[in-house]
Amino acid sequence: MSTTDPAPGRRQLRGTDVKRLNRDWRRRTEGRLGLLVESVTQPFNMGSIIRSAAVFGVERLWLAGNATPPDQRNVAKTALGTERLVPWEHAGTPAKAAAAIREEGLRIVAIELTGDAVPLHEAPLDGNVCLAVGGEDHGCSPALLAAADAVAYIPQIGRVGSLNVAVATAIALAEARRREWSA
Repeated sequence: MSTTDPAPGRRQLRGTDVKRLNRDWRRRTEGRLGLLVESVTQPFNMGSIIRSAAVFGVERLWLAGNATPPDQRNVAKTALGTERLVPWEHAGTPAKAAAAIREEGLRIVAIELTGDAVPLHEAPLDGNVCLAVGGEDHGCSPALLAAADAVAYIPQIGRVGSLNVAVATAIALAEARRREWSA
């Protein structure tokens, strides 16, 4: 075996294999997961968020503030067609969005750096939950934080104090599912 040959059994999965693998993970998933996006204005960020939402099985996307809608032309360049897989609505204000989310039976966990935030790996992500993220420059508004049931942050040890909103959303969605799958 040459040094460039992959280990036995280590080859990239083909389409059918990926579908089978994803189907197995869906069978292990019972918790309902929603996502509230407030005032994310950059189409690239919104497209990335939507793509992550589709990957992790977000059942509904609520928009608040001046969030760029998924049907905006430039969002599709990053979402790569996944914008049609995640139902969405613009709920208006964070308070109205929170009311709609609670009507669906979901708790709200905002992802933000606040004095009372807990590390994401300790956040109450069990059961039916809706994660909430805020705009690129200012994060979650005071109104959104007031409407949240809990606040969590993503621990960071580097010299940079924050993550891109789309990256932070993907990490939080992955943690919510990981927690359910390892329970």
